[in-house]
Amino acid sequence: MIVMKFGGSSLASAARIQKVALLVAQCDPAPCVVLSAMGDTTNQLVDVAEMAGRGEAEPATTKLDTIFAAANAAAAELLQDAGAATTGLKQLHSDASLFVRAFVRDADQTADPARSAQVADALLAHGERIATLLLTEHLRELGKQVMAVDARDVILTDNSYGKAKPKKGPILQRTHQNIGPHLAHGVIVVTQGYIGSAPDGSTTTLGRGGSDWSAALLCAALGGDELQIWTDVEGILTCDPRTVSNAQPIAHLTPEEAAELAAFGARVLHPATIRPVVDKGIPITVRHTMQPAGGSTRIDKHGPDAAGGITALASRGPITVLTMTSRRMLDASGYLARLFEVFGELGIPIDLVTTAEVSVACTVEADAPIERLVTALDGHAHVEITTDCAIVAAIGDGLQHTERVLERACRALHPIKPRMVSFGGNSRNLSFVVRSIEQDAALQRLHEEFFGTTRETPAAHTTLEEIN
Repeated sequence: MIVMKFGGSSLASAARIQKVALLVAQCDPAPCVVLSAMGDTTNQLVDVAEMAGRGEAEPATTKLDTIFAAANAAAAELLQDAGAATTGLKQLHSDASLFVRAFVRDADQTADPARSAQVADALLAHGERIATLLLTEHLRELGKQVMAVDARDVILTDNSYGKAKPKKGPILQRTHQNIGPHLAHGVIVVTQGYIGSAPDGSTTTLGRGGSDWSAALLCAALGGDELQIWTDVEGILTCDPRTVSNAQPIAHLTPEEAAELAAFGARVLHPATIRPVVDKGIPITVRHTMQPAGGSTRIDKHGPDAAGGITALASRGPITVLTMTSRRMLDASGYLARLFEVFGELGIPIDLVTTAEVSVACTVEADAPIERLVTALDGHAHVEITTDCAIVAAIGDGLQHTERVLERACRALHPIKPRMVSFGGNSRNLSFVVRSIEQDAALQRLHEEFFGTTRETPAAHTTLEEIN
């Protein structure tokens, strides 16, 4: 059994939904299909929520009308008989309008962040619900047996609106009740990614990129043979093609490599996607919806033996570098413990860390509460803050045992001077912290060194003289 997840770019138009339907129809046995919202619908719904949250009733309503007008136009183009879809879209439009009015009403009263987050989730869920309705009706016109299952009846979560945490035990039970029997009888199941329901039945969302997570949870619960992530690239590439135009497809990644790439900025997979299926030993493939016969990437711990060396490059930024200095660090066994205790108390996660005789340097997200940290460390350490930095990471199993990899990387980066270098925390990550303005150039230089000649993208024509 296969779970097929299609992203927003795969569903951006009636023509693309037709392509998705053909891929689903050709899958044997009948798959479970998990959908994102069409194109940039989620972004548009976020705009609606923000307008309504400011009490801007008319602009919010107009924007919502535009979203549903586009959905109706897609239905008219996609379906020979759009009657059922039109009726369904009308009901969804009415439901969404209720949440917009609730937002506006709440904006006129005392602001309640928890209430706003709950209403926002209910509104944002309509993007995935629209996509599910359109694909289901089109599959029926193709003569396929298909069942639309509301994800809120299966993906049970806590009530952390906007970033809900799934409950694996209840999801397993609901999946076997609501999805498994249909698949067993050869019926295609279409459901939504990204959304679920809280204990009180209200709608929740898993956070941006959560459709991949939904698909992985369902695939693990079903004991699937493969999780297919269908997107707009031929698998995972050696670098972001927006920065390195001739980035190369990667045929195979280990789950550990994929997780590192996701954590350090690769945009294909949600960082939480890997775990549910990896725990079950289920492979993941990343495929191009419009070029299904093209390249793809398989993520599987049972793949070919690692050859060593760098598999791919990723970057994340902006980040901030903190350098904390105190002579108390000399012969003070509790210094580091107290230092990181403060980070824990303030809920500030650390990405990279290096230590010297009297100082510690680490990287944190750009929006971390730096002022509170500096105040908390007053008298314990002097904090030097460097903003507008980025992490450039080289990922590959067995890097520590790859001859001259650090030497080659440092030589390739010259004359870029990294502020930090992290190597040895695990066997598959070599990371450099550079200035944000140097991020693209660093990726291009490393890619040229380890993967061959790199052609810069038009947006990346920055000379080293300008960088330095």
